Amino acid sequence: MDATFCYATNPCIKARNYVFFSKNYTKTSAIAEAAIAIPKRRSKRIPQTELSVHGIPSTDLLVQEIVRRQSQKNNLTGLDGSRGCSYPPMFLEEAYERCRDICAEYAKTFYLGTMLMTEERQKAIWAIYVWCRRTDELVDGPNAVHLSSSVLDRWEGRLDDIFNGRPYDMLDAALTDTVQKFPLDIKPFKDMIEGMRMDTRKNRYANFEELYLYCYYVAGTVGLMSVPIMGIAPESSLSSQTIYNAAIYLGIGNQLTNILRDVGEDASRGRVYLPQNELAKFGLSDKDVFSRKVTDRWREFMKEQIRRARYYFDQAENGATQLHKASRWPVWSSLMLYKMILDSVENNDYDNLTKKAYVGRTKKLMTLPVAYTRALMNPSTVCP
Repeated sequence: MDATFCYATNPCIKARNYVFFSKNYTKTSAIAEAAIAIPKRRSKRIPQTELSVHGIPSTDLLVQEIVRRQSQKNNLTGLDGSRGCSYPPMFLEEAYERCRDICAEYAKTFYLGTMLMTEERQKAIWAIYVWCRRTDELVDGPNAVHLSSSVLDRWEGRLDDIFNGRPYDMLDAALTDTVQKFPLDIKPFKDMIEGMRMDTRKNRYANFEELYLYCYYVAGTVGLMSVPIMGIAPESSLSSQTIYNAAIYLGIGNQLTNILRDVGEDASRGRVYLPQNELAKFGLSDKDVFSRKVTDRWREFMKEQIRRARYYFDQAENGATQLHKASRWPVWSSLMLYKMILDSVENNDYDNLTKKAYVGRTKKLMTLPVAYTRALMNPSTVCP
């Protein structure tokens, strides 16, 4: 999950892998109205265009308020002021065990990384992963063809009930127990649901600002959910806001990587998760995506997209090191494995139109001890 710092390395859907480190606002309407550049006829010279890496400021996403609330000590009360529910120990044990089984089945590498975490943190991360996965499946699961706005509205109402101590089923109960034990704010969860709404009504993105907003909704939010669970190292010298920003950046990087990996697969569904104005800058359009032909222009375009994704991973690294030492391994594993997907796209000669980049099992296993070594870094030795 995540973008906090932990994304599931085995995605349950096309474009959203959950990383735990790391979907309207009035400002988005102005973004949506941004003009899309019309491609002009160009010479055969490949354009040397550097694309902006900057997305939407966290102030516009109201992230500071989330950080403030989640940095406060949890008072174990629901949104309506009521005292949280208490459950029989055996019931909660079974609820978390089901969450563990789902995480172990669908996010094997990440699940292995959680083994070093404390028991309470393990259970909380599993519960959040399961909620995110279930939310995802509303849009991309087997029953997605029956999805309507009312379904997402009911799911959001059910989320309110979870935070108010009124879970609907056993898996909901695990999350209810988690939000009673950790200072989790409901806004990142609601934002993720908004991302699902976006997925149902939008299959083109005019510019990177629009795409960034989508990536924040579906992946950066997971980072916001995860930081209170992962914990910040007592010896960290960075501000909470800086660490939360890094969690979001990991989510953005992971999501951009998913998008670049799945261009061909998405095209088969009539979807293009690439900034339209940036395609135009390289003399490309949707027609080039649907043609499935890898040209020099496409390669140059992909080089810039990969450069941007790596920028967000670089921004996430310092924050990953500032997490509690028991929580760093799954985050570093996710970060390193996702960067390897970008390497695989390059090794495929930037053919993500007919091929799907992946990291083999052997490479994944070889990465785990390296990630563990990185997880041992002392936060105080990392420069902000």
